[in-house]
Amino acid sequence: MFTIDKYSRVPIYEQIIEQVEMHIALGDLAPESLLPSVRSLSVELSVNPNTLQKAYAELERRGLCYSVPGNGRFISPGAPEALRASRQALLRDVAEKTGQLAQAGIPLSDIVSAVTRAYNEAKQGGAT
Repeated sequence: MFTIDKYSRVPIYEQIIEQVEMHIALGDLAPESLLPSVRSLSVELSVNPNTLQKAYAELERRGLCYSVPGNGRFISPGAPEALRASRQALLRDVAEKTGQLAQAGIPLSDIVSAVTRAYNEAKQGGAT
């Protein structure tokens, strides 16, 4: 379910977070689904357990999962909605910045080029 690119500029814990978010968004990880344990995933991916613990802690901080001592970590009941709300907030930020750029007289073609460049760099692991 999870894969990592050890040669990517994106830290491994962020790759795990992105993949969990993607699987939640796609519905592959439904609310109350059990996440793989830190120990099993560290063996499967050959990754330090502390790295995975960091990713899981961040997912909990974002409200996307919760832990039950002795039973593991589960996708939060409101995770899909929380993820959608977070993404909508990011899009509102882009819209606000776009408005500011337009008011500053920057041509739409320059704005689109800058957004496209930043998007492509982020997808390649060289986020700006």
